[in-house]
Amino acid sequence: MIATLAVIGLVLDQAVKIWVVHIYRMAENPPISLLPFLDIILVWNRGVSYGLFQQDSDFGRWALAIFTVLASVFIWIWGAKTKDKLLAVSLGLILAGALGNGVDRIYYGMVVDYVHFHVGTFSWYVFNIADVFIVVGAIGLIYDSFFVKKSEKS
Repeated sequence: MIATLAVIGLVLDQAVKIWVVHIYRMAENPPISLLPFLDIILVWNRGVSYGLFQQDSDFGRWALAIFTVLASVFIWIWGAKTKDKLLAVSLGLILAGALGNGVDRIYYGMVVDYVHFHVGTFSWYVFNIADVFIVVGAIGLIYDSFFVKKSEKS
């Protein structure tokens, strides 16, 4: 189950990023307004979530890439061993997101972000589908940890 989710999520994430960067050529074209509060724009993120830990050097880029590979292996092993469906789905989503952003970091040297949520003067950070997978997976892990009884996990 974890492999299926990871592959589907990775393919979906990369397909959208390929469209944004190479087909629509967002760097050369105007942003796309999908809704009054949602735009598709191009932002290159050299850091991690929320733009933290920005890395401008090759060392930083590869350090984050290696960390992503190691984290992905850990998540894969954890997910492959679990019998709990919620945990497996959560880990599969996190793995899909980590792989999607990891591919970007290796190929482009930075992560392709493109979804901009904003309301009035409030502007949320720019993110991508891989980030959504990671957040939803993390919520699943938190829910599993705090709200699912051990007797329900088997």
